[in-house]
Amino acid sequence: MHKPVRALTVVSVILTGLCVQDGGAEGETGTQFLERYEEEALLKLNASKKAAWQQKSNVSDENKAAYVRASLDLAKFKQEMKEEGTVFLFEKSGGLSYYEKRRLYKIARIGTSAQTDKTKLGRLYTIVAEMEKIYAEAEVCMEGSCLKLDPGLTELMRSSRDCQKLSDVWRGWRDQSGKKMKQLYREYVQLSNEAIRLHQYDDLGSQWRSEYEVMDVEKKVVNLFDQVLPLYLHLHSYVRRKLKARYGSESFPSTGHIPAHLLGNMWSQTWINIADLVKPFKNKQMLDVTNELKKQGYTPRKMFQTAEDFFYSLGFDNMTHNFWEKSMLERPEGREVVCHPSAWDMNKQDDFRIKMCTTVNQEDLLTVFRKMGHIHYYMQYKNQPLGYRQAANQAFPDAVGDSIALSMLTPGHLKSIGLLDAEYEQDEEADINFLMLMALDKIAFLPFGFLTDQWRWSVFRGDTPPEKYNDEWWKLRCRFQGISPAVKRGADDFDPSAKYHVAANLPYIRYFLSHVIQFQFYKAACERAEHTGPLYKCDFYNKKAVGEGFKSMLQLGWKEIWPTAISKLTGRYRIETVALMEYFQPLLDFLKKENGEDYGWEENCPKEPPPCNARRLETPISTVGLFVAIGVAVGRLRLRVVLV
Repeated sequence: MHKPVRALTVVSVILTGLCVQDGGAEGETGTQFLERYEEEALLKLNASKKAAWQQKSNVSDENKAAYVRASLDLAKFKQEMKEEGTVFLFEKSGGLSYYEKRRLYKIARIGTSAQTDKTKLGRLYTIVAEMEKIYAEAEVCMEGSCLKLDPGLTELMRSSRDCQKLSDVWRGWRDQSGKKMKQLYREYVQLSNEAIRLHQYDDLGSQWRSEYEVMDVEKKVVNLFDQVLPLYLHLHSYVRRKLKARYGSESFPSTGHIPAHLLGNMWSQTWINIADLVKPFKNKQMLDVTNELKKQGYTPRKMFQTAEDFFYSLGFDNMTHNFWEKSMLERPEGREVVCHPSAWDMNKQDDFRIKMCTTVNQEDLLTVFRKMGHIHYYMQYKNQPLGYRQAANQAFPDAVGDSIALSMLTPGHLKSIGLLDAEYEQDEEADINFLMLMALDKIAFLPFGFLTDQWRWSVFRGDTPPEKYNDEWWKLRCRFQGISPAVKRGADDFDPSAKYHVAANLPYIRYFLSHVIQFQFYKAACERAEHTGPLYKCDFYNKKAVGEGFKSMLQLGWKEIWPTAISKLTGRYRIETVALMEYFQPLLDFLKKENGEDYGWEENCPKEPPPCNARRLETPISTVGLFVAIGVAVGRLRLRVVLV
């Protein structure tokens, strides 16, 4: 993404056509209006955040109603402030600085809160709350017991190697979550678009993309995806071959796709949980600290303290008293909660929280670092005016925490904190095992992160009508991800909303971008730490120069456009894939040799999902070798995915 011109010149056209009325107290200047807005907005936002926290950490009809009331109250305030603020932005802007105009522009951007019909707006908020409630309460019952997503179903998808059981759980979760939301989502799209068009956008997707303050966001994202696609293609092919050896070729479609239920994750978005099945060198240890975390008695709180210690070593502050007192770090007993991890800025100087149903394992340890990155971002820009108290780019917060987690997860650092055997051998084969583990987390995610909002942007534009919601979702997943459904899907199914971010109306392209940017941040940090050697071995723990580089970017918040912010750390003004490809280059070289010409998949989904191979149900991993030669198809060149 190239450096854009100053943000106001790019996006001011969005505000053209707003109804500008007399605003502000008599004789009030734009500067005085901003001061008044700041004082009133902080109170309104804090009240709204408290209601949202209650609704998600204690799911009930009462809290849902309170959340809707608080949201409506905040929307009314935003509408009033927009009317007053646009007067100063367009008619009384004399004497105002660029930065004051940028704050006024932020006040004028109110999203779906532009809807002045209180009934429609209230219904919109209610729909989102209802979809979240369905998601939180969904459970799959089988073999005499019922399991919720976290930790029950997530753990089953992670640990089971029973093809049929995984298929049943995969289908059951979608029946109990997404399928129940389809009509609600259809209404949500209609109401959201109606509201956003009052704000001079074509549809909700165009408003989401405008947050990046650059032109042609869709084209730039496709270009980035095209650059990392070769690495994903080879990872996919290698993993497919290993899984065929475990489950039998009969359990895989001839199109080259991998059935979605066999990848260790409810959405096949990361594959780290099948590392034991795809480990390149069986005689070398695979870096997984889950057992060691449990052996040493780690608790969710200790996992967060481990992350706090790493950030502190770089010169960041420790967490506040309120963080430890008010965060929800484990799933509570006796009430329903939305377990999806989230970080919260309550718009008070010392109230920052995380909500997460943490499980003691390596995967959640990485999530802890990611969410702590959000909190440190909040703490760094907390002294900025309210309009600047958000990330310069929506992808930055996750990328900050993930880039620091890349350093934490190096074998050298894990040894230093006692989470990895001192005898762990670091040679070329061990390095490939390590990079495979990281790729199963980072690279496997890229197409899912890319396609989720490709689907939603199409829905918001009207290109994908409700009767084709599910069909188009799977067309994208088969085409870009090489993943096919576990069982046959129909028009009544609604698999997109089986993913929390769709049910909760959270933009998703930020996660694709963050998976690219984190390596850019990581490389810049390693250069500040004067690291030598392969990038993937860099540990910058206790390097204050690294912390200073991060803080110079984070403290800006939204004051500067994101290319300026990213340059503070990296010296570059755009998002690049160079660091990501450098990190994984040894693995890519290995995969190319292993795969030869057998990689890729057909663009279209298979007509029928293959059944599980009954002979392999509950086959112990140690006996897989007995069946490797059975049902192995002759290798063939797959059709390569072509982006258009």
